[in-house]
Amino acid sequence: ARHAISASYSGTANLDAPGEAQVVAKTSGVMVQLLAEEGDHVTAGQVLARLDGDKARLEAARQLATVRKLEDNYHRAQEMAAKKLVSAESADQIKYDLESARAAYDLAKLDLSYTNITAPITGVVAQRMVKPGNLIALNAPVFRIVNNSHLEGVLNAPEREMSRLKVGLPLRMVVDAVPGKVFEGKVDRIAPVMDSSSGTFRVVCAFENFPELRPGMFGRIEVVYDQRTDALTVPRVALLEDEGEPAVYVVEGKTAKRKSVQLGYTNGEIAEIRSGLKEGDQVVTAGKVAIRDGTEVQVIDAAGG
Repeated sequence: ARHAISASYSGTANLDAPGEAQVVAKTSGVMVQLLAEEGDHVTAGQVLARLDGDKARLEAARQLATVRKLEDNYHRAQEMAAKKLVSAESADQIKYDLESARAAYDLAKLDLSYTNITAPITGVVAQRMVKPGNLIALNAPVFRIVNNSHLEGVLNAPEREMSRLKVGLPLRMVVDAVPGKVFEGKVDRIAPVMDSSSGTFRVVCAFENFPELRPGMFGRIEVVYDQRTDALTVPRVALLEDEGEPAVYVVEGKTAKRKSVQLGYTNGEIAEIRSGLKEGDQVVTAGKVAIRDGTEVQVIDAAGG
């Protein structure tokens, strides 16, 4: 009979999240407020925790006072220089001092902003490493954020598949953790070089916006590289491949005749027949081990055709 059939390459891979970030403290201090917990969805720039910022706040105020004082001195120096009461060198020196003070003030404000620990990417908080009241050291890891909306699995495909697998091809995946559901994705990237030690190349498969999927899950992936919507097929159990040449038994009247066939794609429980049979032929799927070419047979149950 005619059915749709596809050609594919299958393999296994563990899912990984390329969008993952370790959040570190950019300054030291005592954590005074925790604003995010494991499992929370956060957006880039969102404040996750706050450190004690009193010292940084006072330093910023001190630098601001210095800037204001030097701004007043600079304005007076400009007026006096216009009247030739001070040298141009003295006025320039005050100008440079003011620029240095402004840079110091900007640096103090930056240090103050670091007391707010923010999310660098949008995703889910996968791990929290600190508690309120902890003394956080400079560059200490505080959170780990994972973007689960885009996951990837890497297949190591053999060399013979290089000409068939292309970027953008559709694929299907099943995972043990979510039985009964098929996840659809696409081939995102293909390595331009072969691994000489294994004779394989990397095929990166991407899956978008599946909340059921998690990094680290084990998936069975099938990359579909060709599809035929109206192929002549037989059940795979009808094939006789014990002698190297594929063949089937066809029931003609009351006799089973062996017919050699040329196979195309095989997929699941069906196989494509490129030549040797025609639509509507009855092929033996059960009891074929007990018959030979020309054996007289009686079909006792042809239900399901």
